[in-house]
Amino acid sequence: MNLPVRQSPLRVGLISDTHGLLRPEVEALLRGSDFIIHAGDICDPAILEALAAIAPVTAVRGNCDQGPWAGRLRETERLRLGDVLIYVIHDLARMDLEPGARGIRVVVSGHSHQPSVQERGGVLFVNPGSAGPRRFKLPIAFGELTVAGGRVSARTLELAPG
Repeated sequence: MNLPVRQSPLRVGLISDTHGLLRPEVEALLRGSDFIIHAGDICDPAILEALAAIAPVTAVRGNCDQGPWAGRLRETERLRLGDVLIYVIHDLARMDLEPGARGIRVVVSGHSHQPSVQERGGVLFVNPGSAGPRRFKLPIAFGELTVAGGRVSARTLELAPG
């Protein structure tokens, strides 16, 4: 999917593993995003509606997403923002392509609930972590991409325990 680019730099909110819970503080921090990517395990279509009220949303189906609404989501998505091709998948272990060979600059995934940003072979791998219910002692987190033409950077942000 090619999305129209309105301005540069673009702020792309990254969220995953909400498991039916869109925390008000995460929703507030996503405001001002130009686009939002949800990397699966949404578990409630109302979350996608709430995110779409903030910015255009690209979402993939996670292993916990079931029912007719989830059947409309694909397991992977590709989108281009500026000169940056982004690939979205819920479980990175299920990726069956070599992203660098396909011109993909960013891979966004979820599933592990562990926020991370790593560059490997010129490809930026971003897992925004889990923005939903706390799992074990893992943080509540989300992420952000900044895209400016062909340049891209990423960060994850954790909510203070509370």
